[in-house]
Amino acid sequence: MKQLLIVAHAPSPNTQALCEQIRLGAEQADTDAIEVLHLSAFNTSHTDVLKADAIILFTPENLGYMSGALKDFFDRVYYPCLDATQGLPYATCIRAGHDGTGTQRAIKTITTGLRWKIAQPTLLCKGEFHDQFLTQCHDLGAYMAVALDNGIL
Repeated sequence: MKQLLIVAHAPSPNTQALCEQIRLGAEQADTDAIEVLHLSAFNTSHTDVLKADAIILFTPENLGYMSGALKDFFDRVYYPCLDATQGLPYATCIRAGHDGTGTQRAIKTITTGLRWKIAQPTLLCKGEFHDQFLTQCHDLGAYMAVALDNGIL
């Protein structure tokens, strides 16, 4: 079994709905051997990351930056994962009220330092909430699961 880890901070009903769609997309994908583990950024440890074969990061944009919870996650896992997770495929979803560029830049800086490999362009759900965000999140989860299952990642 390969493991797809979803690390998320979803403090509002809208962000929770987006995260749920990511999880559902991954779990409902046509795969043979993928285990989906969905954890709060506060509860994810370096051990969880070390076990993962791919990861999806979800955060709202807070003051032009990632959420404090996701930053805390990176602070806790960075050094324990630095050498052991090089090449880890990842994708990011940002729920941005503004433009999301500061959040994207911050996550890219950290994941570049970890030497993780981007698997999909950042999914940026920006502006007013739209139902299409739910479909896009579902598709992101499905893509990551299917790509991991088929050896693309």
